[in-house]
Amino acid sequence: MQQRSTPYTIGIIQMSMKPEPEANMQRAEQLLREAKAKGVQVACLPELFRSYYFCQSENHDYFTLAEPLPGDTTQRIAGWAKELDMVIVASLFERRAAGVYHNTVVVFDADGTDLGKYRKMHIPDDPRYYEKFYFTPGDLGFKNFDTKYGRIGVLICWDQWFPEAARLTAMQGASVIFYPTAIGWHPAEKAEYGEEQWNKWQTVMRGHAVANNIFIAAPNRIGFEPETDGGGLEFFGHSFICDTSGRYIEHADEKFEGVLTAVIDPKKVEKQRQYWPYFRDRRIDAYGKLLEHPSA
Repeated sequence: MQQRSTPYTIGIIQMSMKPEPEANMQRAEQLLREAKAKGVQVACLPELFRSYYFCQSENHDYFTLAEPLPGDTTQRIAGWAKELDMVIVASLFERRAAGVYHNTVVVFDADGTDLGKYRKMHIPDDPRYYEKFYFTPGDLGFKNFDTKYGRIGVLICWDQWFPEAARLTAMQGASVIFYPTAIGWHPAEKAEYGEEQWNKWQTVMRGHAVANNIFIAAPNRIGFEPETDGGGLEFFGHSFICDTSGRYIEHADEKFEGVLTAVIDPKKVEKQRQYWPYFRDRRIDAYGKLLEHPSA
């Protein structure tokens, strides 16, 4: 497929969440309109932006937050995309069937067309990140989406730690990979490990940018979100966009709420891949062991 080579402007949204889905939808719309005013053509919201991060506990009541896709929420976001002439990447809690749920991104083209889904492939299970209780692993593989403005890739949060996911997404021709995210600190760990944790999170993705000659854009949420057991997480923000050399274009702290922007130039991606031909030099004949678990 002939890909567009015209530069385009992306925007990632860092925001705090409220308990009520409607409040978050209204705030998301407000920030998308702010993005439009900044010239954004492709915008990405944080992971599971419609609610608090409910995976902090294993609670069957939270399944009521899930919704069919397509549904009322996708119809509403499609309307925003069409009105704003903006591609929108939106992370939603998908109810596929009774007992089968996914952490899913839907990509809307600038005319409101639903271009398809990406279902999160890697599902974590850690203290306060009990996603295996809620989500079935994705079954759609790694995806690219051809939008009005350019070809993009999308992964979700925990996918960030896996170079295989970035490589398989980048190899399909995208100029940028979006990583909608919900990651934060356990409050008791922040003083000792806080800076290390967000630095590690950024560094691994910046490495994906370098190894695949691709732009990376990762929007995170901010703010403390309590849980009914008395605990909670403080989401550390630090959303960023980096170029094909892993250099920051935009970088937020843990308090900023708003839109970060950057210009994506597909010609720069192609040129970098000519000078640094990692894809050419891959030894696919020697990678069979990647399909096996580590051995002692």
